[in-house]
Parts: sequence; C-alpha cells; structure tokens
Amino acid sequence: MKATQDYLIIALNLLGALGLLIYGMRMMSEALQKMAGSKLRNILGAMTTNRLTGMLTGTFVTCAVQSSSATTVMTVSFVSAGLLTLAQAISIIMGANIGTTLTAWIMSLGYNVDLTTVVFPAFIVGMFLIYKKRHRFLGDFLFGIAFMFLSLVMLSTSGKQLDLANNPAVVDFFASFDTSSYFTIIAFLAIGTIITCIVQSSAAVMAITIMLCSTGVLPIHLGIALVMGENIGTTATANLAALGTNLQARRAALAHLIFNVIGVIWVLIVFYPFVDLVCNMVGYDSSMAGQTERLPVVLAMFHTCFNLLNTLFLIGLIPQMEKIVCWLMPEKKEKAEEGLQLKYIQAKLMQTPELSVLQAQKETTSFAESIQKMYETATLLLRETDRKKADNLFRTIEKQEDIADKTEIEIARYIGQVGNDHLSDDTKTGIRQMLREISEIESIGDACYNMARIMIRLKSAGKDYTEEQQSQLEEMMRLCNNALSRMNQVMNSERTQKDALESIRIEHEINAKRDELKKINIQSVNDRKYDYKLASSFADMVNELEQLGDYIINVVQTRYGKSLVHSFSVDK
Repeated sequence: MKATQDYLIIALNLLGALGLLIYGMRMMSEALQKMAGSKLRNILGAMTTNRLTGMLTGTFVTCAVQSSSATTVMTVSFVSAGLLTLAQAISIIMGANIGTTLTAWIMSLGYNVDLTTVVFPAFIVGMFLIYKKRHRFLGDFLFGIAFMFLSLVMLSTSGKQLDLANNPAVVDFFASFDTSSYFTIIAFLAIGTIITCIVQSSAAVMAITIMLCSTGVLPIHLGIALVMGENIGTTATANLAALGTNLQARRAALAHLIFNVIGVIWVLIVFYPFVDLVCNMVGYDSSMAGQTERLPVVLAMFHTCFNLLNTLFLIGLIPQMEKIVCWLMPEKKEKAEEGLQLKYIQAKLMQTPELSVLQAQKETTSFAESIQKMYETATLLLRETDRKKADNLFRTIEKQEDIADKTEIEIARYIGQVGNDHLSDDTKTGIRQMLREISEIESIGDACYNMARIMIRLKSAGKDYTEEQQSQLEEMMRLCNNALSRMNQVMNSERTQKDALESIRIEHEINAKRDELKKINIQSVNDRKYDYKLASSFADMVNELEQLGDYIINVVQTRYGKSLVHSFSVDK
C-alpha cells in the first residue's frame, strides 16, 4: 500500500514537472517575442533575403524561444498576414527544426549537471526586473528559464525516485519488444507521434523519453523511434494554428509536416546503421549493458543529426517542395461571397499579441486599398448618363460603404482584444495609431458615399452638371485620387520625408482648387450660367472632395506620428 502511495506521489510530481516545463518554455517564448515587439518588421526583412538566411533565422529564433512550435506558428501567421511567401516560410521552418535540437541538449545537460545553481539566482534577478516597467519582459524571460531548469531538476529527481531499473515488471515490459524489428520501431514512432499531438509539446515528450532512457529501462533504439515520432507530432501545432486561416498559411503548415515526414522516411531506410553511427559519435556501445549516463547525450545527438542532415538534403529542393504542397492543396475557384471578407485577420487571435498587431496593420493597409476602389467607383458615376447604369453604380457604392463600416468595427474589435494583453510601449502606440487610421479611412468611405448620393439625387431630378462643371470636378477628383495613391504608398512602404512633403503638397492643391471652384461657382450663378440648385449640388461635391482630402492627410499624419504634424504645417 505504501509503495502504491509513493508511486502516486512520484507520478504527480512527474506530471507537475512536465506542466512546469511547458509553462516555462511558453513564458520564455512570449517574453522574447514581446521584447522584439516593434523590431519584428526589421527582423522579418533581414530573414527573407534568401533560403539560407531564412533557415539561419529559423534556427536562431527557435534557439532563443526554445520552441519550434512557437517559431512555426509564428511563421504560419506571417504567411497568413502576407508578410512571408511560402518558399521563405519553408526555409524558416527548416531552421526551426535545427534550432529545437538545443532543447534536447539542455535536457540532456539537466540529467548530468545540477541546474539548481542557475534556477534560484534567475528567480531572484527576475523578481526584481518584473517590477520595473522597462525590464519587465526580461524578468519574464528569466522566470521562464528558471521554471524550465527547475522542471528538469524535478524530472531527473522523479526518474531516480521511480527506480524503474529495479522494477522487474517495467524492465520485462520493455524487454519484450524486439528492437531489431522494423515493426517495433514503427510502432514506437507512431506512439511518439500520437502522444506529441495530444500534449502539443515535443519538449515534454522528449523529457519523458530522456528520463526513461536514462534509467536504463527503455532501449536506445525505441527511444530514438519516439524522438522521430515527436518530430512528426510537433507539426500538429502549426497545422492546428493554420485551421481557419488562408490557403497560403495552410500550405506552410503542410510543408512543415512534409519536411519532417520525408526526414523520417529516409532515416527509417538506414535506421540501424544511422543509430550505430550516432552512438559511436558519443562513445556509446548499444550492445553493452550500463552506460546509461550517456543515453541522454545519444538522444540529443540523434535529434541534432536528424534535423541537420534533413535540412541539408532538402534546402536545395524548396521550389520542388513548394510545388508538391501547392499540388496537394490546390487553390479552389470559389464564387466570392458578397459582404465583409477580412483578408489577413482570422477568426482567432494568434498566440503572440505582438504578431497579431502586424496582422492588423496589414488588414488596415488592405482596408485603405479597398476604399480607393470605392472612390474610383464614385468617379465613374459622375460621367454616367444612363439612368439604369447610374443606379447600379450607386447600389455598388452603398454595399461598399456598408462593408467599410463593418470592416472598421471588426479591425477595431480585433485590435481591442490584442490590446488586452501585455504589450511593448511602441506596440501600444502603434495600436492607438491604427485605431485613428481606420476611423479616418472609414470617413473617406463616408465621403465617397456622400458624393454618390449628391450625384444620384441630381440625376433623379433629371438634371446633370454642365460640361464645364464636370471638367472642374474631374480635375479635383484626379487630385484626390493622387492623394489616395500616395496614402496607400505610404502605408505599404517605409516612410520618407519625400513622401510626407508630396502628400502635403497634394493637400495644398486640393484646398487651393476648392477655393478656386467656390469663386467660379458663385460667379457662374451671378452670370446665370446655371440655376441655384445646380450650383448648390456642385458646391456640396467640392466640399465633400475637400473633406476627403482632409481625411487622407489625417491618415498620412497618423502613420508618420506626431513628428509630421510638428515638422510641417498643413493649411486646411
């Protein structure tokens, strides 16, 4: 009875240690991504130059955050947001598989070195840092390291307390498996895959595998089979994250699965010679009893060799992998549904709020581009003389205006959810700017709708602008369209002083044209060129176009920040 209670306590300690390991690694990952914060765009630009830099970036990021799942989910999210191509994502995923091998080395170290000398100093330093606003994320990172190392100490202790090597039932159970049979190897590979899919952490399964091997009860060949299964199982996280996202994101997640499956297939073909080679590299003889202290190192070395060689074999075949993924997941030609369709923001938040902000920024840029299309539809209405076609154009603008209203609400709601989490100060500033941007962009849509109403009301009364009025309005509309194009260029590229000056110059031209047309309109009424109703409609159109120009410059100013407002004077 006492033995049963002892085993129960040890099992609970073991589960608690695994939970602490997963929590510590997640804490490290999120803290590092928050510290990166506003620099994510620069990191992104640096890592997408070619497949080699992409692979190295994936390796570096995964080594830093200690989670290949975090890196691959991040990569899938970037693809979903249109910030990465599929080929670039594949190279980063390859690097993530190399980077995750560091976790195995840290775990193997935990079974041979007393990590408590690191744990408590990390807790003490982290405790002081989390109360300092400037360094709170660094404090979270240190707490994550401390929790991870503490969990490894607990796992090592629990493994020793279990004393499985002296438990005949456990020893006989694992001894009953024929390690020379491919059927056994594939069975344990499947077990490793299933368990990793369930717990959503290859690190946790790796920790259990190392613990079982270090006690001497789990033969090294079966332990390595579990590690291979973990490599396939860990792809489930990215594939689950890709559910409900766009096609390119799902393709990136599928590429991760294909990459690891290809690696497992070629290793299975040369399994026994390859395992012997790895064992020889660390001085372990699988035919001899004992040497259990070397088994964690064997597992870590196999994990490293497997991912490193797999990447070296496949990095030159990224274009072919991309074609395979596109063939397996083709683009379906579906009838576009009318209504709101957000392009980059998905139904669920990403795991890291800092990256969700990038998605929102991309969606805001897409929102601005769609508003320019709405404006172009409004310009077509000016010259349309066919009443039926004019009505169809007006109905189209009505639908576009309704979609614009809903888009503003959805982006604002999404940003609000992201803002509930802890964010860097720069990211908080970016969120405030985005809220202002979407409000001003929606106002541009309102101005387009107001112009359409003015024009359709005039046409319904059986009237139309004179040739001179139409020419004058078209000239002002061209200026506003140039302003919209410049605004979208600013939102899609790096900000420069030249872009700011050009936007301000166009705004001055719009204001000057408004003043000129108002004078001409008053003079034309006095000269009885047209009646007061036509003059009033013309004046309303000019005012709406000038207001539209104001909304455009507000978006540009918001994107540049306060510096633009203070550096240049804008006369409105």
